[in-house]
Order: sequence, then structure tokens, then C-alpha cells
Amino acid sequence: MDEQDKQDNSEQDDAGVKSEGEATPEASAADETSAEVAEVATEETEVPAADESADAVEEEPEAPAADVSDEPAAQEETAPAPPGAVEEISPAPEMSGLIGRKIGMTTYYTDDGRAVPVTAVEVGPCVVTQVKTEQRNGYEAIQVGFLAAKNVNKPMAGHMERSGGRFRHLQEFQVKDLGEFEVGQQILANLFETGDKVKVSGVTKGKGFAGGVKRWGFAGGPKTHGQSDRHRSPGSIGAGSSPGRVWPGTKMAGHYGAANVTQRGLQVILSDPQRNLVLIGGAVPGHRNSIVRIEKQA
Repeated sequence: MDEQDKQDNSEQDDAGVKSEGEATPEASAADETSAEVAEVATEETEVPAADESADAVEEEPEAPAADVSDEPAAQEETAPAPPGAVEEISPAPEMSGLIGRKIGMTTYYTDDGRAVPVTAVEVGPCVVTQVKTEQRNGYEAIQVGFLAAKNVNKPMAGHMERSGGRFRHLQEFQVKDLGEFEVGQQILANLFETGDKVKVSGVTKGKGFAGGVKRWGFAGGPKTHGQSDRHRSPGSIGAGSSPGRVWPGTKMAGHYGAANVTQRGLQVILSDPQRNLVLIGGAVPGHRNSIVRIEKQA
């Protein structure tokens, strides 16, 4: 038994040495297949990575080039105007005047330091509502509208439909050439230039019932020598026997103001078409926000 055990142990040792030192055909075949699989795996993983990197390297310069070329075009189309930019205004056509709205009075200081009292008037934008011709109307003129109206009757709405709006005030002005005008055209304050002579028409402020002293500037009666109730009296209003009546138009107490008045010989101190504003030297008839008619004066 001892000899068999030794023989078996020696055979096992020989087999272990053989397995460690010399590879069996099956083990070598397995090692070769595993090596081939590893090589194929490395080839499959490395080749796509190289291709992807190459594609990325080739495509990267093209994408920014397209973006750079597109960005300036988009900026040119949607670039907003700078904050201090002044919009260009087309030259005004030749016509006699426009409708305006009196804003109020202020003081304008000239370049040489003079203080000039001026009246600020909002002039326009006025819209042409009708072009009147010699053949159809018997005379040539332009009808313009000013200030939007909320409610108008149907005849006026139909009359102003072609102009694209509804207006509270309509007035006519003379023009030199009807070909420069069309219905719906806007006319701005650049119709007037600095230094132009103009006349302004409007309705004066209403003062209600006033006496002769306030209405006509009467001096009144004497303040002494027993005159106790004649201080603001108008005095005599006519003779007795002849003509025996009061002449029509005699200056007396009555309604003061609220009359159509035209102030002539005024001068345009400043014209600001950007704000549709005109500064006119001196006072013009009417209260604040009243409508005035400004016409050029030769």
C-alpha cells in the first residue's frame, strides 16, 4: 500500500508539473481564441472612436463659420435704432396752414440771452380727409382732420372712412398743387419753419356778463363831488331829441369774450416736428387745450 501511494503521488506531481510548465492543446487553443476576441474588441472600440473624433474635428470649424455668417444678418434686420437717433421726416407739402391745439404759455431763451414769451401749440399730425377740385366742388382746397373722435354720426363716419380715422375737427386750407395730396396723408408741424410770419385764429376766453369798464375799458365816472354811484357807470348812451334812440353797436355792458379773434403778425420762434410742437411769440386767442387755426402770412 505504501508503494502504491507513493506511485500515485508521483504521478499526480508529474501531472501538476506538466500542467504548469507545458500547456495542453485545449488550453493553448482557448488562449488563442481569447486573444483574437480581445484584438477584435479593441479594433471595434478604437476604430469608431477614431472616426467620431475625426468627424468632430472636421465638423467643428464648419458649424461656427455658419453661425458667424448668420449672426450679422440677423442683427442687421432686427437691430433697434439708437436711443438718441432722430427719425427722418419727409418734406412738408405747400399749403396755407394747419389746425393746432393751444397748450399754454412759457418763456423761451434765445441764444443771445433774451427771454421771449411764447405760446406752445401742438400742430398736427393732421390727416387729409378730402381733396376738393374745381370740377367737382368749384374750388381747390384740402380738408384735414385733427384729434381722434370717439363717436361720430353715420354721415361723418362715411365721409371720413377713406382717410382711415375719425376726427373731431375738420377745416379747409388752400394749396398750390393738389397733386401733392391724397386722402389719408399725414401733415406734420414741419409745415412751419423758424422765423415764419403767421396769423392765429381762435375763440377767446369767455368772461360772462361784464360791465363797460371791464368789457370796453371805460374810465368810469368821477370819484368825488357827490358821485356815490357813478364810479363804473358807462355815462351817456345817446342824445335825447335827435336821434332819440340808441345807435346800434354802442359800447355797453354785455357778454364778454367767447368771440372769434384773429391775431396777426406773429412769428414762429421754434418749430419741433419730432414732437409736433410750434412755439409762437406772444399770446394767441383761446384757453388751454382750445383749437386754433394757424396760417402763413406773407
